Parts: sequence; structure tokens; C-alpha cells
Amino acid sequence: MKKGLIVFAREPLPGAVKTRLAAAVGDQAAAELYELMLRDTLKNSLQLSDVETVVFWACEEKTLPLLAERYRCNSRCQVAGNLGQRMQAAFEKMFADGCEICCIIGSDAPDLPLTYIRDAYQLLALLQSDAVFGPSLDGGYYLLGLREVWPQLFADISWSTADVLEQSLAAAQGLGLKTTLLPEWQDIDTIEDLHAFQERNQLMVSGEN
Repeated sequence: MKKGLIVFAREPLPGAVKTRLAAAVGDQAAAELYELMLRDTLKNSLQLSDVETVVFWACEEKTLPLLAERYRCNSRCQVAGNLGQRMQAAFEKMFADGCEICCIIGSDAPDLPLTYIRDAYQLLALLQSDAVFGPSLDGGYYLLGLREVWPQLFADISWSTADVLEQSLAAAQGLGLKTTLLPEWQDIDTIEDLHAFQERNQLMVSGEN
């Protein structure tokens, strides 16, 4: 069974990424932190050896070859539109390319446990779920896994609000889909998120010693 992983990403340019984090640490530092997150996310995705990972960049077409070379990843451009339209188009492309199940993640949760992603694929592969959501603490989701594209999951959602997951689950219920929620996780959008990440990983390192 061919599995796909979509990673949504942006070129780490000061002023263009992590604006809420930049309000606390400055544009340059926010861009540097985002690049670290992105590289860690891509490095972790390589451990999913049976999954085809494709980075969909929010960039101009002419920039795509440079990003693909710089980050050594299979790369495509995101389409124009809101987040839902861009995600739907990415899923459609992956399924058109032969994927039978597919997940999407962002590039700002560098310590997302790979077991969560693997669990999503297993739920989809065993037909236990039509859609798998990874809830984030801000009311959105850090992962969405699908067996096919249902456009209703990407329409009439209040993107970048605390209502995203609730509205998405309601849309899935309206479609009669079997859904599963993974454990909650936290991406890094604010200085508070960054501090939580640092504390979480310090505890992990201490626990290993």
C-alpha cells in the first residue's frame, strides 16, 4: 500500500514565517528557529522509510528548484488560495500520484512523535478510520490523515482559529466518516509554545541520562 506524507512549509525568510513568535524574539531569530524546526521535521520524516514524503512549499515556482536542492527533498509548490484549498489540492495531487493513504503535517512541530504518524497510517490502512486527526492544543490539528479526498473537510472552516478541529470533526460527522483522534501535541507558534518545547525536550534528555 503506497503511503504519502505531505509536509507544508515556507522558505525561512525573516518577516515571512512565525510572525507571532517574531513578535517576541524578532524576525531574524524567528526565521532561524523556523529553519531548525523545518530541518528537524524533514530529518524525522526520513525515518518513515515506507512513506513517500513530499514538501509542498508556499513559494513561487522559480524558487522551487532552489528549495528542493537546499533541503534535499521531493518538492512541489502549494496552489494559491486559503489553507483549506491548499491542503485539498496537495492531497489530490498525492492521491493522483498513486498514494492510497496520505497524511499531512506542518513543519513547526519538530518533536512530534513518529509513533503518532505511524498510528495514523495503521488506522487508515486497516480501514478503522476514514479520517485521522491529530489535535493541537490551540484548537487546530497538527496532522490529518485520509483515505481519499472529501472536499467538505476543507470548506467553510475558520482557519487559524480555535474552532478548526471542532468544525472539521463536524464536517466529517456530516459526511458519515469514521474518525479517530490521536494524542494531543503542540506546535510552535508563540514564545510560550517555544518555552514549552524547550521544557518538554529538556525533560526528555534528562530522562535518558
